[in-house]
Amino acid sequence: MIVTLTANPSLDRTVTLQGTLRLGAVQTASDVREDAGGKGINVTRVLRGSGVESRAVLPLDPEDPFAVALRAAGVTAAPVAVHGAARANLTIADPEGVTTKINLPGVTRTAEDAAALIDAVVAACAGARWLVLAGSIPPGLSESFYVDVIRAVRAAGAPAPRIAVDTSGAALRAAVESGAPDLIKPNEDELAELAGVTLDPGAPLPEQVAAIATRLVPARVGSAFVTLGGDGAVLVTADGAWHGTPPPTRVRSTVGAGDSSLAGFLIAEERGAGPEECLRSGIRYGSAAAALPGTQAPTPTDLLPGDVPVRALDHP
Repeated sequence: MIVTLTANPSLDRTVTLQGTLRLGAVQTASDVREDAGGKGINVTRVLRGSGVESRAVLPLDPEDPFAVALRAAGVTAAPVAVHGAARANLTIADPEGVTTKINLPGVTRTAEDAAALIDAVVAACAGARWLVLAGSIPPGLSESFYVDVIRAVRAAGAPAPRIAVDTSGAALRAAVESGAPDLIKPNEDELAELAGVTLDPGAPLPEQVAAIATRLVPARVGSAFVTLGGDGAVLVTADGAWHGTPPPTRVRSTVGAGDSSLAGFLIAEERGAGPEECLRSGIRYGSAAAALPGTQAPTPTDLLPGDVPVRALDHP
């Protein structure tokens, strides 16, 4: 069982244009779709589509139409009753897969909402192998909310699950500084922001990312799985560092690709794979998601053909 927490879920609306986005112009859409979204929910959708048991904890107003989209996606949910509908995020995609994304802040949550979410996560984690804390923290909650969740889960008495964190900014910094997560999954920009450094566009990206991540692993986090978009991904553990290259991919939408990468990584880990194969699986699932429109959850039948070469990187 893998439990996910999405504290700030969203109804993801994706509009696909017939041509390139032109600011200030009136354009025609060729397609529109809606998906139950939010990073943790996306992870659960991919896991369940690949036969891995997963439960999604999220705040949900009983009157919110988001519940319909959640059921349609086949998500096994542990909803926490709150007031206020989930936010709606808008993605505009052109035929070449270039996306423009507009994210709303979400409903302001209370201390009572936070306590109820933490209680629900602790209950859901009984017997779980992993807990995934994913996405932004809604307005009203502290940037250390994920740290509070981690501490509550680890203090619950039963063997605690391993904890993966996929967020950014102040929430990621707090989790790394005070939460000691077992895995983080930033992209290269989020990792650089976390470390307070600037990436050098003239230097090889995988090597730069590995060098930054080794400052954190294993001193503050167990491992770092860093997604690099079209450049693949880097995995850094206490035992080594590796870079994987994705198969040829015709990108249709990058929304949710990072979430699918994390799910792919966990699918392989759940099945006992080593670090290189976990990296490979994460890249395959992320590439498959990028090749699908909207925020669709790739299944094993969507995985792209072609090799995913993995090479070892220098590791201090």
